[in-house]
Amino acid sequence: MIKRNLLVMGLAVLLSACGFQLRGTGTNQLTITELDVSARNAYGDTVRELRQVLESSGVKLTANAPYKLILTNEKETQRSASYSGNGGTAEYELTNVLNYEVVGHNNLTLLSNKVEAHKVYLQDASNIAGSGQEAVMIRKEMRRDLIQQMVLRLEQLTPAQLEKLQQVADAKAKAEADAIEAARKAQEETPQQSPLELQNQ
Repeated sequence: MIKRNLLVMGLAVLLSACGFQLRGTGTNQLTITELDVSARNAYGDTVRELRQVLESSGVKLTANAPYKLILTNEKETQRSASYSGNGGTAEYELTNVLNYEVVGHNNLTLLSNKVEAHKVYLQDASNIAGSGQEAVMIRKEMRRDLIQQMVLRLEQLTPAQLEKLQQVADAKAKAEADAIEAARKAQEETPQQSPLELQNQ
């Protein structure tokens, strides 16, 4: 009985958090202390709420941070999942995909990935307004889910991992720059025939 009560209390605490509390004890589990957060939709709800969560978790958000989190794209889609007997749509599946990048020194991309949220809701043909409100609420829940997933991804990134990713990105950028320089030198050293020589041939 005690275990059951504790479980109910624990679920109540999780639900009351509405997705804005980090999992676990609620203490700051992020090892990233400074971060620059931006998005293609700079004034969107997702980036605004994510910034709030990070700040409340003790992360200093500043443009001078060594690493940047960029929300590159957020896409919402809706498709019919099932149909009612009269042929009208009765069930919808909603999908929300958030693409992001972590950028380090020299504006090099260290990693890029995405998080996804899926929900299914019923549409009552006799209560379109109510179904519409439910869809709006579900969209908000999905956004909170994406934000929580995003924070969990950040929790898994340690300074040591970011440094390794930076080294890999630096090495790749140098290799590409060296290849371009080598190609340029090779082109310069290749004898170029003049138009007159081409005409004589």
